[in-house]
Amino acid sequence: MPDKIHAGSNQLVALLADAEPTALAETLTAFANADGGTLYVGVNEDGSPTDATAPEDFDAAIQQAERLCRPPIPVSWEQLEVGGAFVFVGRVARAVGLHTLADGRILVRAGALNRVISGAQVQQLATTRTTGEYEAEPQPGATREDFDADILREFVEAWSKRQGRPHTGALDDMLIELGWLTPGKQPTVAGILLFSRKPQVFIPRSGLTFVRFDGPPGVNTTERREEGEAVYGRRVEVEGPLAHVIRRTWDIIQEEIRVGAVVKGLERKEQWLYPPTAIREALVNAVAHRDYRVRGRAIEVRMFPDRLEIYSPGGLPGFITLDNIVEEHFSRNPRIVNGLYQWGYIEELGLGVDLMIEDMVNAGHPPPEFRPTDHSFTVVFQSVQERRPLMPTTSDLTMNERQAKALSFIQQNGRLTNRDYQLLCPDVSPETLRLDMVDMVERGVLLKIGQKRGTYYIMK
Repeated sequence: MPDKIHAGSNQLVALLADAEPTALAETLTAFANADGGTLYVGVNEDGSPTDATAPEDFDAAIQQAERLCRPPIPVSWEQLEVGGAFVFVGRVARAVGLHTLADGRILVRAGALNRVISGAQVQQLATTRTTGEYEAEPQPGATREDFDADILREFVEAWSKRQGRPHTGALDDMLIELGWLTPGKQPTVAGILLFSRKPQVFIPRSGLTFVRFDGPPGVNTTERREEGEAVYGRRVEVEGPLAHVIRRTWDIIQEEIRVGAVVKGLERKEQWLYPPTAIREALVNAVAHRDYRVRGRAIEVRMFPDRLEIYSPGGLPGFITLDNIVEEHFSRNPRIVNGLYQWGYIEELGLGVDLMIEDMVNAGHPPPEFRPTDHSFTVVFQSVQERRPLMPTTSDLTMNERQAKALSFIQQNGRLTNRDYQLLCPDVSPETLRLDMVDMVERGVLLKIGQKRGTYYIMK
């Protein structure tokens, strides 16, 4: 019998110490309106059981919670015994329509919090819902035989490694449960994109185009030269299942952004035009979150002398905007995202944008620029380095976006006061900002100088 719950790294997980009906209803609604999730009732934040909820009390609380949700939310509950206490686990699927609470509030799951949305965000989320879940639709003309056995075997091996145990059940049962086959065993759109040897036969332009443009910095054109030759120096059409599209494109990008290596002692250290982790995250996000209903254009990776652009068909999904893109998480294609996560191409759900910003700033580059339109989303990375790198790699130090802003400010200005930090992050509470600074001082990144109002911070 385990003594703790290990919820994993999926951000759409909630731990509740007791079965309080309002908290239950809020979390169930937030999960249904976002990407679904798993709710653990009767555990502390560290996963240890509280022994605070008896089965009969839980049944009464969940009935009250269900009455607070409009419309009712289907939940698959199971009861576990952990450390000699009862823990209740509820799994909520992503809903097709919007759910509200009895008091009219509409919530979504944002990281580890349930957040109320209103106005334009509600309208945007409702519009996304009414388009239907394209990735879950049966793929016309496809049969179970269109799933490639070698690709499925590769996935199951990766799944077993991620789960820490071999897969022992029937493979088709897994494919149905995760939305890649219908109960009648017809491949869904998501299943074809993940497991067909060539999904582009069924879904045109579902691959990727890599183009390197030659010419002076600042050029932003795909026009042809007067003599009829294209301005690009390299063009590759990448097709196949999504995992292979990512893998092949990443190999191409590495060839283009690797600028050499430095050998120190016995260690060889690669040098890059752009921080690799940031570019890889943008690539994976483009593949995972593009709108596959858009048939006329593929994902594009466009490399210019002074910048790299990753273009993805389809605007920002759900309630995501430029203002909340770092803090919020919503997947247009949750079944595809889950497949790439289990395959190992997504390390931790919902952290891609944070890593892009962090790695670019750490390497001395400007933060990536995000360019949304109604029908596309482009991430732009500038090759110029505005300052010396703050640290070699993100493996040495994990920062949030606020801390990255603070370090960038210090690099440019020499010091940072508490007032400077508040101006950089005007919507964040002073206590949160104080804890950010304490964290960086304790980890030896910053030095704290002075006391009280005279306090400021410099690089250590």
